[in-house]
Amino acid sequence: MLVNSFIYFFMIEIYKDKIVLANHPNFCVADTLECGQFFRYSKVDDATYRVYSLDKFALVVTKGDVVEIQTDDVQYFYNFFALDVDYTPAIGRLNGYSQFLSDAIEYGKGIRILRQDLVETIFCFIISANNNIKRIQGIVERLCAKYGAKTDNGYAFPTLEALANATEADLKAIGAGYRAGYIVNTAKALATMDLSTLANMSTNKARQALLALSGVGPKVTDCILLFGLNKGDVFPVDTWIKKVYHTYFEKGHPDNQIADYLVSLFGDDSGLCQQYLFYFQRKYGQMP
Repeated sequence: MLVNSFIYFFMIEIYKDKIVLANHPNFCVADTLECGQFFRYSKVDDATYRVYSLDKFALVVTKGDVVEIQTDDVQYFYNFFALDVDYTPAIGRLNGYSQFLSDAIEYGKGIRILRQDLVETIFCFIISANNNIKRIQGIVERLCAKYGAKTDNGYAFPTLEALANATEADLKAIGAGYRAGYIVNTAKALATMDLSTLANMSTNKARQALLALSGVGPKVTDCILLFGLNKGDVFPVDTWIKKVYHTYFEKGHPDNQIADYLVSLFGDDSGLCQQYLFYFQRKYGQMP
């Protein structure tokens, strides 16, 4: 199927086994995968990434201005990469705020907010607490290898049942550390929940439900809301965003009020704004 997107000024071609994007203004594979929102990928070379989600797999290859997403499940990855979303209006609103935000947007303009599976997102971000990206990826990979089903391209993400039946000792053995108990307890709690209801809740109600889970604090909760529930009106705050706030937004808010303040500025664009600022700050250490 061929889709000519005259609204977004680029072309998407959808085939049985791949999606081809030409001249996409807001999709860089490296920016999207390496901006801290997702952990189940591996870099083959500068042009090629292997991407895993649930039991799905895609090989994503960049050739100049063309990106090919090669997969057996094109519909899944069309949705996963949110290829139906046009960021032009949001970027226009954010660009009007200040020059430093415009610089961050220009640097990270290829970032797309991925539509990740909720359960996978919850556990990946529990593991992410007080951790670095390389180590998170290693723990998640070992978690999948130990508890996930074998597929033609690796291992699927474990089911809730498999994680609920895991032992803390085994989880610690794969590097989960103190998070082992959180993983088991949260898996058992999620098994009794109707997770579909979270998507229909307001952001604040969904936040309260997630905060009740073991190992899910405010920052992890906001990451789950953004990346697992597509709630744009959140602003995950970590040490990088604190540096950004205190350098460029300083209004005297204590750390536990920074997120609310930034959401009050950027509304439903907050999650996208956070990714631009986080990615830029993490790469350069400080804004120019």
